[in-house]
Amino acid sequence: MNKFMSNKFVIGLYIFPALFLIMVLIYIPIILTGYYGLMRWDGIGDMTFIGLDNYIALLSDNDFWRSSWHSLLLAILSTVSLLGYLVISLILATKIKGANFLRKIYLIPMLLSSVAIAQLWLKIYDPNNGLLNSILFGLGVNNPPAWLADRSLVLYAIFVAIIWQYAGFYILIYYAALKNIPEEIIEAARIDGANPIQIAYKIKFPLIMGVFKVTIILAIVGSFKYFDLIWIMTGGGPAGASEVIASYMYKNAFRMYNFGYGSAIGFYLLLFCLIATWLIRKLTATKEEIQY
Repeated sequence: MNKFMSNKFVIGLYIFPALFLIMVLIYIPIILTGYYGLMRWDGIGDMTFIGLDNYIALLSDNDFWRSSWHSLLLAILSTVSLLGYLVISLILATKIKGANFLRKIYLIPMLLSSVAIAQLWLKIYDPNNGLLNSILFGLGVNNPPAWLADRSLVLYAIFVAIIWQYAGFYILIYYAALKNIPEEIIEAARIDGANPIQIAYKIKFPLIMGVFKVTIILAIVGSFKYFDLIWIMTGGGPAGASEVIASYMYKNAFRMYNFGYGSAIGFYLLLFCLIATWLIRKLTATKEEIQY
């Protein structure tokens, strides 16, 4: 049996289906996206080769850089919000009363589609009959903001919905990592006189640092790819105030029928994600991981 399983042909036979799917679903679309970015194409007719014109045009496209800044801002806010998720997870992992119920509550948004979440928050942010402004009216605020129509507020209003949508996902990851820490380590720290804050900061957090690095990558790369929630809630408006890279790519490709330019934007988006991942790994690199 060992001789059979060590045969290179058998090994190749086992890994071929996975490699085939990876090639078809990931690498070939990436190559085609880069290739289409070299073309002038409306998605239907003949393609015209124009070289790097689409990629060069992006460098002077103010709308593209504005949408890139919005995506970067969401990435920064998402990274900062991880600390809040971590604090909640630390509290839930301390066996407080009602922790099981709270964990279930936090997981509810994960069961809903982005379309349902967007519709829910559209109702909350409705300037006339929405829940938020109704509360503000009740508190005596006579002229509450139109959250999704105010250019200075719309991106932050959407981010609140994003926090609500992904809270359960990150809390679940941190909670699982914290529960995996041996209780003997925590008990030894208590015997040595460490208080709960010291245990959380000096023991628990270092022990789950590897998981925290992974969630940073997930949050930043995911922020660059935000599309569905933003598109349904605002369509990138008002006046491009909530436009992100993905929605700008969609508009160019499927609204303006400029598939070549849209593909170039998509290829830049891929490069942004790769560079962001590389930078995060470099900035958070450590010589050794804590073992337990």
